Amino acid sequence: MTSGHTGTLRDPSDGVHWGTTVASLVVGAAFLALWFWLLPSWQGFDVDTAGAARWRWIAAVPSVLGFALAVRCTWDFGSTGHGTPAPMAPPQRLVVMGPYRYLRNPMYLGFLAGWIGLWVIFGRASVAAIAWACVVLAAVALFVVLYEQPTLRRKFGADYEEYCRNVRAWIPRMHPWVR
Repeated sequence: MTSGHTGTLRDPSDGVHWGTTVASLVVGAAFLALWFWLLPSWQGFDVDTAGAARWRWIAAVPSVLGFALAVRCTWDFGSTGHGTPAPMAPPQRLVVMGPYRYLRNPMYLGFLAGWIGLWVIFGRASVAAIAWACVVLAAVALFVVLYEQPTLRRKFGADYEEYCRNVRAWIPRMHPWVR
């Protein structure tokens, strides 16, 4: 589903670039592992399974789906974009396939759903942890607006502009965008 750097048509002779795909998955796994490492009890995470708390495990569904979405996006960055989610090794092609046809930032929303699910499962979010999460969300939004979007505009030009006109950043489309 890629042509040049626009991400619209897939050249069958273009094959998957395994090196960048694996690198992309390693970066995504490292990012995810970092956050699991940062889930100690000082952030209020502790599993309680007594009484009504046993129903918290229902939150595993959005958590698993969210993290699966983030992993799929990481895969797309490597296999289609020929890069990683990391700014130091970004995709060389604009990724506008899979979840990116519905939303410009599905990886971020996947991680958000995953972490909210974990928060419900662990069930002990403190005011400090909620404040910390709000700071992280604000930082991600600022990163997207101040760094990511201008960088993609410079790198992909009119293709990215067309993509932005047709796919919203944070609210998914009902139907996939087809160029």
